[in-house]
Amino acid sequence: MDETALRSIVPGVIAVLVRRGADFAAAEDAVQEALVETVRERPAGPPESVRDAKGWLITVAWRKFLDATRADTARRAREERVEEERAPGPVPAADDTLQLYFLCAHPSLTPASAVALTLRAVGGLTTRQIAEAYLVPEATMAQRISRAKRTVAGVRLDRPGDVATVLRVLYLVFNEGYSGEVDLVAEAIRLTRQLADRVDHPEVAGLLALMLLHHARRPARTAPDGSLVPLAEQDRSRWDTGAIAEGVRILQAALARDRLGEYQAQAAIAALHADAPRAEETDWPQIVEWYDELTRLTDNPVVRLNRAVAVGEADGPRAGLAALAEVDEALPRHTAVAAYLHEGDGDLTKAARLYAEAAHKASGLAERDHLTRRAARLNARPR
Repeated sequence: MDETALRSIVPGVIAVLVRRGADFAAAEDAVQEALVETVRERPAGPPESVRDAKGWLITVAWRKFLDATRADTARRAREERVEEERAPGPVPAADDTLQLYFLCAHPSLTPASAVALTLRAVGGLTTRQIAEAYLVPEATMAQRISRAKRTVAGVRLDRPGDVATVLRVLYLVFNEGYSGEVDLVAEAIRLTRQLADRVDHPEVAGLLALMLLHHARRPARTAPDGSLVPLAEQDRSRWDTGAIAEGVRILQAALARDRLGEYQAQAAIAALHADAPRAEETDWPQIVEWYDELTRLTDNPVVRLNRAVAVGEADGPRAGLAALAEVDEALPRHTAVAAYLHEGDGDLTKAARLYAEAAHKASGLAERDHLTRRAARLNARPR
């Protein structure tokens, strides 16, 4: 089996061990040790079929858990309970992975811890891979994951989970981008697909559609020198039409259920951008209407900031500036949006000053360079 197929069965193996009586931390450790032993002692890997491979890993991991349990101070009590358990047999058809999603997105965890634990337990990534993706030392990430495992160690998997919390965690993973050997954008899409296969919920479909539609534009987002390319200037022939078609199809099916949520609304906006052959043909009035829906659903200041840009495109820069006046100036990117709208309104001196100010506030190097270049371009124009 390839690495992706093997990782896909890890959550189910952990969940089986938890159901048999192992706490989450012990189960996760046992599965990791089982994977190491499988690679070391079985060079050809586990059995080829997913079902056989899952059964194999359950058997090995359960043995690892029992070995660790016998060495624990509570050895006697636990061995009595273990002996009452039936021997490992056929893998049950029940879906254990879904429960693991809810456990890793438990409300008692911080967002950073929930993301790390999801990538480790559900995604099957190693601590080193997660640390590299988040550009932190491996020891730091190991501590974060260990704390998260201790936090959820006593949580039972017998209550309905909160889908909204799981979706927020997956959206956080998606927005982290990618670095090192693990592409977190692709990983987020993989995990959301997995969740969509298990949960019949329009917002799960909405998030998957949103990810696909945004990911489709990825090849055109940067120039060969690594600089950012704004949406209006992107070469749309480089967009992934297959991902766009799939995203639109998933979104349409979700919207047809008439249970609108924030991810469906965001995906609808992304679909309108994807539908325009050229930037000039973008249906900005309809995008403004979707931002109105999104504002009603979330009352999120970032949504109102993005709405101001859409209003500026639909009704003119001054209308956009009027909408921007209702948004908190302390919000990240507020200054950059103001610069863009003033540039559109013809006030190039003020726009250049605001671009330079926005560049100073930018958190990322690529964004800082982009805003600095825009300020320099306007300053170089003859007055």
